[in-house]
Amino acid sequence: MTIHRTPIRLVTAIAVGTAAALVMAGCSSDSTASSSSSKPVDGGSLTYAVANDPITLNPSGTGAGNDTLAITRQLVDSLLWQDPSDGSLKPWLATKYAANSDATAFTFDLRSGVTFSDGSSFDATAVKDTFDDIAKAGASSTAAAYFSGYKETKVVDDDSVEVDFTTPNAAFPNATASVALGIVAPKTTETPFDDRADGKAVIGTGPFTLSSYTKNTSTVLTKRKDYDWGPAARSNAGAAHLSKVTFQVVPEASVRTGSLQSGQLDAISSVQPSDVDTLKSQYDLVSRANPGQVFGLTFNQKRPLVSDLVVRKAIAQAVDPKTVRDTSLNDLFKVATSVLGSTTPGYKNTSSAISYDPTAAASALQDAGWEKGSDGIRAKDGQTLQLKLIWITNFGPNQTSLELIQQELKKVGVGLTLESGTVPQYLANTTSGDWDLAWDNNSRADGDVLRSKFSSDGAQSIGAGDSTLDALFTKELSQSSATDRTATFSSIQQRIAAQVDFVPVHELTSIIATAKDVHGVAFGADTRLDQLTGAWKDAA
Repeated sequence: MTIHRTPIRLVTAIAVGTAAALVMAGCSSDSTASSSSSKPVDGGSLTYAVANDPITLNPSGTGAGNDTLAITRQLVDSLLWQDPSDGSLKPWLATKYAANSDATAFTFDLRSGVTFSDGSSFDATAVKDTFDDIAKAGASSTAAAYFSGYKETKVVDDDSVEVDFTTPNAAFPNATASVALGIVAPKTTETPFDDRADGKAVIGTGPFTLSSYTKNTSTVLTKRKDYDWGPAARSNAGAAHLSKVTFQVVPEASVRTGSLQSGQLDAISSVQPSDVDTLKSQYDLVSRANPGQVFGLTFNQKRPLVSDLVVRKAIAQAVDPKTVRDTSLNDLFKVATSVLGSTTPGYKNTSSAISYDPTAAASALQDAGWEKGSDGIRAKDGQTLQLKLIWITNFGPNQTSLELIQQELKKVGVGLTLESGTVPQYLANTTSGDWDLAWDNNSRADGDVLRSKFSSDGAQSIGAGDSTLDALFTKELSQSSATDRTATFSSIQQRIAAQVDFVPVHELTSIIATAKDVHGVAFGADTRLDQLTGAWKDAA
């Protein structure tokens, strides 16, 4: 059978990437990997604490964010690897890729000699099955946004595939470096999507395999001795040094810190800012500023009160990001100056769009007919300006930040009801639509991370209904040139700032603490735990 292929413009994976280099976290004591001053030791086990149960071990399923991805990253490999040092895309399971001129077709040449953990061979059919499976899952998959306009994946031969879209999708190569698009074996895609949460059916080509998963307790992984196809540009492309890794669920930050200090844990994730000074003298801190959407206030514009630009702008003027940062965090965390973090390729400083000015905020609300009541909360036409904000309890400083924002908004007459919850509760609240504001962030080393929320047809659309913004997202998806995409992302950020679709507050810096005998724990370009192939422990 003859396959008619779209003309392809060659773009090697080594050369393609981002328009701007990723910038590491600003403190001089920061590091992106735990220290190593001697020769790696093979063997031993690592016990690593995470804050949340992963919920699902299906790489493309909807889990508990970073904690899920830390685990599933160990099980699956991706077509491309994004280099944390500069954001460029480099070979992994694909040796190179190419794109056509309008970014609707991508071909990937695949590495040979790779096997899944069940012994089956990695090939073009596995890539096709994985991508078709994600597209079919739709909203059930966290990767749904990456497959906008997906048409099909064609098997050209055993070692190459062509991925076709009905509309441009220039963000797709970057997406293939993500955990969510990690390639799984045919036996995995043959298992119903919703039946993979316990990980038993998850078969990848990664450096570790699943030994056990006990919900809300731990996930235990075992080394694959035959692993030999990690990214050449990354430390240790071969088999992991560690024999076993246990991801222990420890929800309380103070308990994680205490358990590390007592020697019960080798490493802990989600180190709280308040614990940095305590830990840094006795432990190695691995830290990196997160790319993607910063922490801030998202408006659910499907709700009438916050669909009003006057209200949104007043809220933005009433919140002082620097005071929030200084109160709840430390200098490791930058004050946000855009909806995108400063380490994101294409970042643009938009802080001049709106300045902290509570007096102007109160005046604007008053002029718009919002009169203060006896309780200090404004009302108009019988409607009280009392808003519901949802947030997740998985980052300790969130509560301090939000209680301060609640006080700042009350001073200008805006009431804020805070509704906290675990990751599953937050996801349920988001889906319900019963909220006016959300306190959230979303880490990804590509400005396209904004499209899911701020475009009209995004998977988590906030209902902005902005045709100008929609056109800009359509434009960036059709631009194969990194320079062109950077210019468009600048316009996107400026438009979001002008329409006050989001109030940036602070960037997120991820911090891991490891015992002094642990080395090589590192972050990926998305500032999530990278594969632990380079990690090792001193001999006992």
